Amino acid sequence: MHHLPPLKSVIAFEVVARLGNISKAAEELNLTPSAVSHQITNLEHYVGLKLFGRTSRGVVLTPAGERYQQSLAGALALIASAAQNARADDGIEVLRVHASPSFASLWLMPRLPDFMQQHPDIRIRLSASHMHSDFSRGEVDLDIRYGAVRWADLHVETICTEEVTPMISPALAARLQLGSPQDLLQQNLIFSEVNLVQWPQWFAAHGIQVSPSQYALSFDRAYLAIEAAVQGLGIALDSSWLAEAALADGKLMPAFPDRKGIRVHAHHLVYPATHGKWPKVKRFNDWLLQAVQKRPRSPSHRQPLD
Repeated sequence: MHHLPPLKSVIAFEVVARLGNISKAAEELNLTPSAVSHQITNLEHYVGLKLFGRTSRGVVLTPAGERYQQSLAGALALIASAAQNARADDGIEVLRVHASPSFASLWLMPRLPDFMQQHPDIRIRLSASHMHSDFSRGEVDLDIRYGAVRWADLHVETICTEEVTPMISPALAARLQLGSPQDLLQQNLIFSEVNLVQWPQWFAAHGIQVSPSQYALSFDRAYLAIEAAVQGLGIALDSSWLAEAALADGKLMPAFPDRKGIRVHAHHLVYPATHGKWPKVKRFNDWLLQAVQKRPRSPSHRQPLD
């Protein structure tokens, strides 16, 4: 049997590594800073390596400490998952999913009943925020992240190719009679702060070197920008994939017949490689990718995006 490291020291290491400060870690652990330092010293003696270096602002992980933290994250997640499953009803597992807010509300929520029907032995616990999950805390099994891929230490699977395109309500489109991208410079544009593609990039991609100096409305959530466009408050530049329900219902339409979209890989399934071995994660992963492939197409989606 393998000898376990001192578990109190392991917990102290995780908190200090996460917060980068011994005093803050002491507050979270309800210990004195000297007691936390003592636990870190015990762990360093156990592994035979220096795990932290001191700076004027606190402590930073050494290369050995970074390797240890990465290895430890999976182990702590397994412990948390085991506790979660032990608390569950017989035969019922809890899958903890985190997602970006707009993906959760516009795309995932309408499809969760299908997952629940296919997998009645799995309960979904869904949380949503712009902050990426910290898997080392063992609070999330799988994350659906938005943005460019920068997570070399995690398994990443891009969900689909999206098209970011200007979208407008039919009533507003009939009134404005837009003819070219240049025409948008004089209109009420809706700014979505979190998008991978922003209006200046879109204008530049269509040969227009000037950008709007101000926007009619600005939001930090894509679903708010899309809803504002549905209400006829302006023209939104957003993912037609996230807006597919509004497009299919005729509440929105591309601002231009040829769409003039920019394709991006923006939404990704992300989790530690060890989580991929868990049946509940694999089943959700497979279901989500199948749901993407079979999603209905509106008339404005005749050209597949995937």
